[in-house]
Amino acid sequence: MAAIAEPGAVTLNCPNPESLAEFYAQVTGWQKIFSSESAAYLAGQNGMRLGFVKSDGFEAPTWPNATNRVHIDFSVADLDKAEAELVALGASKPEVQPGAGKWTVLLDPSGYPFCITTMG
Repeated sequence: MAAIAEPGAVTLNCPNPESLAEFYAQVTGWQKIFSSESAAYLAGQNGMRLGFVKSDGFEAPTWPNATNRVHIDFSVADLDKAEAELVALGASKPEVQPGAGKWTVLLDPSGYPFCITTMG
């Protein structure tokens, strides 16, 4: 089947695009390709981008909450080491952890949940 479209970017609303872009630049090693007061974008492999757009009145998602329907999963070599490094960058680890040692849920500095896993 021929593709109709390819994912180009995942974009998160947030209160401070520049600081959230910096956090994810350190997480991924991706290069910042655009930054303004209202938006910032990182470029990754194969043209994939991660974007951050300023949202006035932003309310962070809550974890665990069934209305949180989107999150990013990151593959890591060592779960414990990656968790420690990400927390040092500003992530936090919520109490609820449904991964049973297979993955860990963390919250970025804006409160978005994301997962790290060794399962690739």
